[in-house]
Amino acid sequence: MSPKSDGVAVTTAPDVEAEGVDNEAVTKNLVFVAAERLFALHGFQNVSVRDITAAAGVNLASVNYHFGSKDALLYEIFRRRTVELNRERAKKLHEATDRFEGAPPVREILAALLTPPLKWLAPDHERRISLQFLIRARSEGTDEIRKVLQTDVTHLRRFSDALLKARPDLPSEEIYWRLHFTLGMLHNNRFAEFDRLNVLSEGTTSEADVEALLGRMLAFAEAGFSA
Repeated sequence: MSPKSDGVAVTTAPDVEAEGVDNEAVTKNLVFVAAERLFALHGFQNVSVRDITAAAGVNLASVNYHFGSKDALLYEIFRRRTVELNRERAKKLHEATDRFEGAPPVREILAALLTPPLKWLAPDHERRISLQFLIRARSEGTDEIRKVLQTDVTHLRRFSDALLKARPDLPSEEIYWRLHFTLGMLHNNRFAEFDRLNVLSEGTTSEADVEALLGRMLAFAEAGFSA
């Protein structure tokens, strides 16, 4: 091989390799996005690997190649979206702590907890389908997802600590129970529950106005901590 051809080989090989890496990243993301949407809309058990790859427009082997299995793909979506959601919550709590010189009141703490998922609920929010996926994950998730939901309280600890500081007059047991009830209110905001409420109220309620819904939830939760 001539020196010239050696030079060509050295300069072009990294480009080809980089292109391959980029293509793999694109394929992996296509699978991730298609799976998240299908799982959110149709449920975990009703979606096959073939459904996912067909919707993503990729090779049938792509799920196993990039994620290992369907269950591993489910967990990766769950992990990534929960990290993203809880990062938003932590940021809002940090901002509230700064605004109130280290001691935010109860309503500000609750707003940091409730606002991000309520914002994701908005019909025009880019993460609405992600929230729908997370709602399904609570009832239809894999064993690994259920274990995380049952035992991982890292993201909640900062809120319980802040509430304990905001209400030192309450026994810690009461703080934990009231936070639990607040989370129950949040987790009950499934799309089917909204439909049922709409029937019960004869059409007078709507979750479409997210700001109004958030205001009602904050008022209710704050009252619970004030009792």
